[in-house]
Amino acid sequence: MSQFLQFVSSGLTVGAIYALAALGFSIIYNASGVINFAQGEFMMLGGMAGAFLTAAGIPLPLAALLSVVAIALVGLIIEKLVVEPASGSDVVSLIIITLGVAMILRGIVQVTFGKANHSLPAFSGDKPIAVFGATILPQSIWILCVSALLVVGLSFFFGRTRIGKGMLAAAYNRLAAELVGVDTRTVLMLSFVLSAAIGAVGGILVAPIATTSYDSGGMLGLKGFVAATLGGLGSGVGAVLGGLLLGLLESMTAGYASSAYKDAVSFVLALLILGLRPQGLFGARQTDRV
Repeated sequence: MSQFLQFVSSGLTVGAIYALAALGFSIIYNASGVINFAQGEFMMLGGMAGAFLTAAGIPLPLAALLSVVAIALVGLIIEKLVVEPASGSDVVSLIIITLGVAMILRGIVQVTFGKANHSLPAFSGDKPIAVFGATILPQSIWILCVSALLVVGLSFFFGRTRIGKGMLAAAYNRLAAELVGVDTRTVLMLSFVLSAAIGAVGGILVAPIATTSYDSGGMLGLKGFVAATLGGLGSGVGAVLGGLLLGLLESMTAGYASSAYKDAVSFVLALLILGLRPQGLFGARQTDRV
């Protein structure tokens, strides 16, 4: 039983990170219909920025805050300089553009900071906590709690604020939103800023457990995309549930089968979902109104 609980705690920890990446995918997809494959690089940049700021002597809380703000500005710059000028292009072209942005960001970080791995200090120590025979790192609790707070905060933002409601309206029907005065260009800009900030938070949270480097964002981005697809691309609730489910499946596979198959789980799931249920496990089946 303790072994099972250990796998569950590990799976939920990793799944919470996947859920944050999936949320970033869903936010931009709702705003523009584009799958932003630079989302993993936002997470990598958050972890790298936090690591270098703390190494420079800046206290961890301030370093984390500055990192999130800096990466949010990166998202704003990318949207203004790259995405907005190409807004009239087809979806495939925009996806290729985000892939190019991801490669450029990786190249800049590699040239600037090198290929070495970097890490952040644990937020509240690294002494494991025993729970029913399983051990949980304090950083895992931070990951779960901060992720839950982000989900609650986003629910409040989209459900109770005027800007958030405008973003939801644009996601549901772009033309109708424009007709009632919603600035869809601003919605797209805010979606990139918000997804970049969420990605930075995820990168900072995971850096004390798994080191970060210039190429760490690629796999995180892919897992986030699988989680978003699994839960239903464009669904915030689906992104969270998909991330947690993917993390649990990977942990169980690594624990009861072999860690060599852990990454394969993501790609097998992606193929099955895209082939059998494109709307995702938690997405509503699309229907045409007549």
